[in-house]
Amino acid sequence: MRMSERILITGAAGAIGTMLRPRMARPERILRLLDIVPLPQVQPGECVETVEADITDLVAIRNATEDVDAIIHLGGIAHESDWNQILHTNIHGTYTVLEAARCAGVPRVILASSNHAVGFHPYSDELVPDYLFPRPDTYYGVSKAANEALGSLYHDRHGIDVLCVRIGSCFETPQDHRMLSTWLSPGDCAGLMEALLGTPKPGFRVLWGISANTRSRFSLNEARALGYQPQDDAEQYADTLSSPSVSEAERYIGGSFCV
Repeated sequence: MRMSERILITGAAGAIGTMLRPRMARPERILRLLDIVPLPQVQPGECVETVEADITDLVAIRNATEDVDAIIHLGGIAHESDWNQILHTNIHGTYTVLEAARCAGVPRVILASSNHAVGFHPYSDELVPDYLFPRPDTYYGVSKAANEALGSLYHDRHGIDVLCVRIGSCFETPQDHRMLSTWLSPGDCAGLMEALLGTPKPGFRVLWGISANTRSRFSLNEARALGYQPQDDAEQYADTLSSPSVSEAERYIGGSFCV
């Protein structure tokens, strides 16, 4: 009987994957890190397995899902690109991960969605709700909306628990004035992933991934209901950021992606 849980993280060499690696390490947990590029060398005592594979390769991803308890799917193009690349890597890649999870009997998949899935919604006086209808601002945003739809399908048809996290802006510190609202700190990102891994029978969910920012314009009702307890606030960095220039894009959730 296997005593340790095994979590597969795709896109593990990327910015968020790199931040999560040390923060999600546990003695009783094996992190299986997958990326198309070589990953940093495993350190002595680190409970880590590394896999170099393309997320669009079903055979390779199916092999990587063997004996996995959950998947955190971060792999893909993390910015706007041409349609064919977005279609192949982000949309087909997510299909591949979900199909591999189905074949391997993986019960839970966390999908990294984005604020850009709903980027062309204008802000209002109300908090941006969970489950806001898709209104993507780019091909990249389209891919995230499509991935949420794929997650819904794989839950309803195949019974996999799928949690779609609409990430705001996950960086070590806020990079601009907009992130005083949208920032997700690395620590809170890890805390959110732990909550989503531990909540019993969540089904299909769409939720915001944002820290407890003073200037946040996003609802955290769904995330909190699943056990998320954010600790960080971007406000501590406010004095280090220049004031924004007024632009039409400030009206929209997607910010400069809407220009």
